[in-house]
Parts: sequence; structure tokens; C-alpha cells
Amino acid sequence: MSDKFPMTKDGFKKLKSELDDLKNIQRPKIIKAISDAREHGDLSENAEYHAAREKQSFIEGKINDLETKISRANIIDVKNLDHSKVTFGATVELVDLENESKHTYKIVGVDEADIEKKLISINAPLCKAMINKPVNEIIEFSTPSGLKEYQIKSISFK
Repeated sequence: MSDKFPMTKDGFKKLKSELDDLKNIQRPKIIKAISDAREHGDLSENAEYHAAREKQSFIEGKINDLETKISRANIIDVKNLDHSKVTFGATVELVDLENESKHTYKIVGVDEADIEKKLISINAPLCKAMINKPVNEIIEFSTPSGLKEYQIKSISFK
């Protein structure tokens, strides 16, 4: 499981920041909470102690997960990519040919994807359909509601 996976610089910074918070703020807090709960006596019936241990387990798991993701990240510098076609890191403006609605998405790594923020995964069906396509190209892809057609209106690297 040592495969590298693509990630933007911003996504990498966000993971590093989250890891730093967990290691330097959350972990010490929970260690103190466990210590304080231990002082309350009988651990078998100490709800605070058990809750703190459960939270510690969650934090340690999250730290391990983030460290793995960071070690496997392949940070893509979009300045070195071909800007004449859709590639990883591109912000793409599309027009739905059925209803003329416009949509803009940025192509990011799997762990960065957030549809609310218009960040779509490199593995998403829409993304797979538009990768390596130039401006004005018409793309098709399947959705649960049927086949969709979009035209690529612009490609930028912001």
C-alpha cells in the first residue's frame, strides 16, 4: 500500500496543519484529561476516564491516518502541467448542454474533494470524462439520472 496519490499544495498544507493540531494541541489535552480522570478514583466506573480513553484512541487513529496520507502524497505543482487541456489541479468551467447552466469545479486529490466547495476528486466520473480534453470539447459521462453532456468553456490554474 505504498502507492503515491496526487494532492494539491493547499490540500497537503491542510493535512499538515490538521496533523500539527492533533499532535500538539489535541493529544496533550486528552492526556491531561485522562490524568485528571484517573485522580477521581475507581476507573471501572469512571465515565470521564472511559470517554477520554475513547477520544485518545480516536485521536491516535487520526494521527496515524494523516501521517500515512502525508507520506504517500504526491504534491502536484500545476505550474509544470500542460495548461491547454484539463489536468489535475485545473479549475474547469463547464456548460450543461441540456439546460445551459454553468458549473465550475477544481480537480483535486481524493482526500481534498468537497462538492460543497466545488472541489471534485480526480477519480470522479465527471473528472475522468474531462481529463486531457481542451477548451470547447464536449464530454459525456453517465450519472444515476442518465447520460450528461457538458462543454468545457475554460480551463485555469488558480
